[in-house]
Amino acid sequence: MGALLGHGVRFGSVDDVLVAGEGIETVLSVHSALPAMATLAGLSAAHLAAIQFPEGLRRLYVLRDRDPAGAAARDTLCSRAEDAGIEALTLTPRLGDFNDDLRRYGVAALQDRLRLHLHPEDAARFLAVRGRTGR
Repeated sequence: MGALLGHGVRFGSVDDVLVAGEGIETVLSVHSALPAMATLAGLSAAHLAAIQFPEGLRRLYVLRDRDPAGAAARDTLCSRAEDAGIEALTLTPRLGDFNDDLRRYGVAALQDRLRLHLHPEDAARFLAVRGRTGR
């Protein structure tokens, strides 16, 4: 797989906003609720904490798993982002991770929960209003 430190599995093209999380299942769960927003899976807590920031990134959403390794990775990544002048916001699942939330509550409930925690500009940009899109 080559050198992973600093890299991850990306879903979508990064512009100025990125969602980053530890595992592929967690990241794909959020990506299913926010398909227009670029996401990145670090593949481990250590790799998540060390991701390289894409050029032009201004806002980073960090998906936190509810475990000590997830909390430490979030803290490190948020600190690095803020030092780089990138606004860092944490998204925390109701259950253990966002895949648990998706499986328990469904995609519409996950979108509603994420909408509450996204910057208003990003909610308008990346979340379609249900009813207009047929969802």
